[in-house]
Amino acid sequence: MAELVRFSVAMPDDLLMQFDNLVARRGLAKNRSEVIRDLVREALVDEEWEDPLQEIVGTLTIVFSHHASDLQGKLDHIQHAYFGLITSSMHVHLDAHNCLEVIVMRGSSADVRGVADAILGVKGVKHGRLTATTTGRYL
Repeated sequence: MAELVRFSVAMPDDLLMQFDNLVARRGLAKNRSEVIRDLVREALVDEEWEDPLQEIVGTLTIVFSHHASDLQGKLDHIQHAYFGLITSSMHVHLDAHNCLEVIVMRGSSADVRGVADAILGVKGVKHGRLTATTTGRYL
């Protein structure tokens, strides 16, 4: 593990109180330093996956009505067209009308975002979000 370096951070009292509440919500194993390290890592990952050549691993979670006209067929068509990027998927029946699907992808940031945008753009998809992290590799 790398050597730890101490530094100071100044912030307004109200912001520090909110931050301390965040630290408390993260659990007993977390302290201010660990939460700051987590936040810095998160910001660095967010910046990395903006690079279109960065390899990312992402999950696309979507909610849709299975009653929408040929929606499942359209979603399947897109997923089959990009099977090289799609690692896995899981389909869950939420209720009598709605389904949730989680699609795991791995590839360049540009490619994964492209597939996510194609799926999110299909008429009948009610909501969706791509969550991604980097592997630290460039393609």
